[in-house]
Amino acid sequence: MDIACATISEQKVNHPSHPHQLERMFGHIVSSCVACGNKHEGVFFHCTTCPIFRINLDCASLPARLLIQISTKGNSIHSHPLTLAYSFPHFEQETKFYPRCRVCDGRFYFQLWIYKCDKCRYYVHVDCATSKREPFMSIFLRASAGNINKNYREDEHPNLLHCPFQDEGDNLLKHHMSNQKGTICTQHDGEMLNLSCHQHPLILFEKQTSVDKKMVSLHDPMKRVQLLCDGCVKPIVTIPFYMCCKYVDKQCSFVLHEWCANLPSQIQDYFDHPEHPLLLFPKIPTKFFGVFDCKVCELSSNGFAYGCTKCEYYVDINCAFIPNEITHEAHPGHLLLKVKPSTYPLCKACHWYVTEWGFHCPTCDFFIHAKCALLLPREVKHKLDKHPLSLRYEPAENHIEEYFCELCEDEFNPWKWFYHCTTCAQSMHPACAPLILQSQCEQATYSEVYYYLNMKFGGKIEIKDHPHPLTFVQGIQSDGHCSNCHEKYEYDKRLQHKMIFKCLECEFAIHHKCASFLFSN
Repeated sequence: MDIACATISEQKVNHPSHPHQLERMFGHIVSSCVACGNKHEGVFFHCTTCPIFRINLDCASLPARLLIQISTKGNSIHSHPLTLAYSFPHFEQETKFYPRCRVCDGRFYFQLWIYKCDKCRYYVHVDCATSKREPFMSIFLRASAGNINKNYREDEHPNLLHCPFQDEGDNLLKHHMSNQKGTICTQHDGEMLNLSCHQHPLILFEKQTSVDKKMVSLHDPMKRVQLLCDGCVKPIVTIPFYMCCKYVDKQCSFVLHEWCANLPSQIQDYFDHPEHPLLLFPKIPTKFFGVFDCKVCELSSNGFAYGCTKCEYYVDINCAFIPNEITHEAHPGHLLLKVKPSTYPLCKACHWYVTEWGFHCPTCDFFIHAKCALLLPREVKHKLDKHPLSLRYEPAENHIEEYFCELCEDEFNPWKWFYHCTTCAQSMHPACAPLILQSQCEQATYSEVYYYLNMKFGGKIEIKDHPHPLTFVQGIQSDGHCSNCHEKYEYDKRLQHKMIFKCLECEFAIHHKCASFLFSN
């Protein structure tokens, strides 16, 4: 007899998982275990009152508490002791978002045993926590989020893009242009640049941020200063950059990153539109106020675009340079390849279907939208928290309460990506976190990416039959309904969360599409 069998008195046990005494079944048998759900060959205990209750000796001997450490297949680790639970707590508040195993990313079944952390939302299969998968069966298990061995060499992938970007001042276009030799001009501070796309000369700021003895502030939403590039519609947080010579006099708000002023005039053989070259458009002539929907990230934009007028195909200038492969902190060690899936898998970031371009790990079947990978930085700052908030890919440790967004005050699913400050225990939707000054706290969370992240609001138009100029803004709840809308449904008439033109002198406000109709007439 081995030690385990010899020390079990009278071959009977009283196990806390079952109300009746369990009795050893003689001989080595092959059977399914009600604890882990797997088939085993070996010693089993069963209930003579409930014949279907049968557990393997290994599961019967599982410790009530354990610490999952580095020894578990390399890198699955949790700092708190885990408690053995004899069913999945599917009625508990913290499990209502259907969490998955933190080691294998597999689903839970409520009748099977698990290990869970009582201090945070950490759940793991008993087999995953103890590394007791059957050796032969392990070849059928797909690679998982918790156990990843690096599958590429850095020297074989020069200029590989590592996501997420550090902060809101970093972006794909900046990295791409910095890797292109000879694309950045050699102008010096204060020198003028004339672009065919803009009616005024541009001044390069390289060493200082003042013009005509007046200070020009960089983008700093914490101080309510917004400086967005008219090309990529991303914040300008460092020098050098170009500014319209009329900016200080508030006659023109046109500004450009240095790299946006040196973009190539066209792109050949674009991966999603290889039939025709894509031409650079500072403003798409057929689109009112330059607003278009990007074919790759599916976000609206009024910045520079690459497009084909023949096919009415347009992408924003960031999406024009998406690489074929990246890595991401949410799925470390594996290359993610650019794909347009034939099916509609779920994005790991936002849990929405990937219908357009995204990134995919073929080894692990890991999918993520291109916009989630490239537009959510590692850190953001917000006036509601004095510390930077970091991007989280799973529930934070020591956080057993419900997760509420500090901005919109709605509860959210912590298994979707979110921003979190550990010091202050504050969390935010990624879509609510960006400090876009025109519409704070007015984001409709259709996805994890702020829908108007590629929009630069501002600018005015004049329409017939209204005496005042209208300003281009994002609608908020107090704007009410469109003053010109004849939509069939009441919901469509609302201006909240929409692109609108609003009179700042009276209560007149209309949808962007209504303004385009009135303006053209």
